Amino acid sequence: MSIAVKNLTKLYTRPGTTAQRAVDGISFTVQPGEIVGFLGPNGAGKSTTMKIATGYLPPTDGTVEVNGFDVRTHSLDVRRSLGYLPEHNPLYLDMYVKEFLQFAGALHGLRGAVLRQRVSEMIELVGLGLEQRKKIGQLSKGYRQRVGLAQALIHNPPVLILDEPTTGLDPNQLTEIRQVIRTIGREKTVLFSTHIMQEVEALCNRVIIINRGRIVADGLLSDLQAISGDSLAVIAEFEQDLIDETVLNELPGIQEVEALGEGRYRLTADKNSDLRAAVFRLAADKKLTLVGLKQQENNLEGIFKQLTMNNE
Repeated sequence: MSIAVKNLTKLYTRPGTTAQRAVDGISFTVQPGEIVGFLGPNGAGKSTTMKIATGYLPPTDGTVEVNGFDVRTHSLDVRRSLGYLPEHNPLYLDMYVKEFLQFAGALHGLRGAVLRQRVSEMIELVGLGLEQRKKIGQLSKGYRQRVGLAQALIHNPPVLILDEPTTGLDPNQLTEIRQVIRTIGREKTVLFSTHIMQEVEALCNRVIIINRGRIVADGLLSDLQAISGDSLAVIAEFEQDLIDETVLNELPGIQEVEALGEGRYRLTADKNSDLRAAVFRLAADKKLTLVGLKQQENNLEGIFKQLTMNNE
């Protein structure tokens, strides 16, 4: 396995306070050639897990191996084996882009023609050609993310850990960086976190979801969609908020009614119920003006909410 996490626990302690269990006995593996989305709400334990895997933080208990090396006993080998883009991308703002990449490559032992070639390849790969002679401090946040991704790749590591790699990118840049990740994922192991569910759906077959320090889902996206497919939801939009919302509870197989405001309601029912037809009939019977009705797909965003909201 390229990444093997076993019974990993991380406690944060402060004098006079109860220890905070940021990661609570999680286990998972990532195989060579996989691009795995690592998802969770803010504070769920994603970044802590990634920092432990990179050797930045020590675990309280459990083990993490990267490319066969234990992060506790072979931390230098781990760092040689991976490229890391942290959530808050640390860069030397007074350095020029090309200069910084040469510096990063030299830290990994690259020299001479090999270093120059690798820097040129990274500049082309992440689309920094027009920016390479600018100071990093002059770049937009999106281009700084590209510099961070380039430094993570400069030494050609077999494993990549990317924490929010698409933060600050515009739609065109998102498409470009998505293609970069897809390209490098053909020959490398990639574990990345993001809050952009469309990125995960576009890039990953497998998803790991963590909540409150525990893994609540780990599997192929198609399998998660099947497991969570016991219900369906529609968004019903009426001309205005209903005076009596309880009429919606009369719908056959209804499980939940959520008011979204401005006459919009999310209605969740058993998947065997024909909810759309029932809403039309209810509107006609109660003389309600229905102006919109859309069935929600069982997408990753819905699965994520289902698994992480009110999960104790």
